[in-house]
Amino acid sequence: MSFPLPDTAYPVTQPDGTVHRATVFLRAVIDHPRWQIGDYSYASAHHPPNDWAAHLAPYLYEFSPEKLVIGKFCQIADGVQFITASANHRRDGISTYPFAIFHGRFEGAPSLPGPGPDTVIGHDVWIGQGARILPGARIGDGVIVGAGAVVGGTVPPYQVVAGNPARVISERFPAHVAARLQEIAWWDWPIERIERHEVAICGANLARLEAAQAEIDTA
Repeated sequence: MSFPLPDTAYPVTQPDGTVHRATVFLRAVIDHPRWQIGDYSYASAHHPPNDWAAHLAPYLYEFSPEKLVIGKFCQIADGVQFITASANHRRDGISTYPFAIFHGRFEGAPSLPGPGPDTVIGHDVWIGQGARILPGARIGDGVIVGAGAVVGGTVPPYQVVAGNPARVISERFPAHVAARLQEIAWWDWPIERIERHEVAICGANLARLEAAQAEIDTA
């Protein structure tokens, strides 16, 4: 059985031959101008929504100035939400109340904040059940976000974060190993090559992964 293409909506087939509709490749089910999604990144939901974009990022509108960028091979569990910058209220004045939403005069509205930052998720990031990713968060490659975590700011690659507010609770790999993994960037390999070296990619043996990279470099 071949690996499903990245534009497959429902990439998991159940034992009875039917598709598992609660897990989707995001690139196949989201058509939204403010989303940027890498190949093979998926999301799951116990109760699959009709609109995955609104389900995952309810404040990211088609007219929003910010973007939500998700890398390749990310894994997004049930209940995760991205709280993007368009959810923000102005907070540098006396009141945070968004008067413009109600009187409808948006041009130069003093009660609305200016454009906010993009939210960027790296490659091979696992976001656990019920996590919240805050506006402008930048989560590095290989990060694991614990269930229920509330993540803002910048998370360096290959860290494990948990809690509210989220903090680094452990390193997955030492800094020099994390840097080498980003240089190898296995997520950019063709899927057939990734499958061939699945043992090296899913193991913790850097030497084996480097050997796989060397094989590619000399091919």
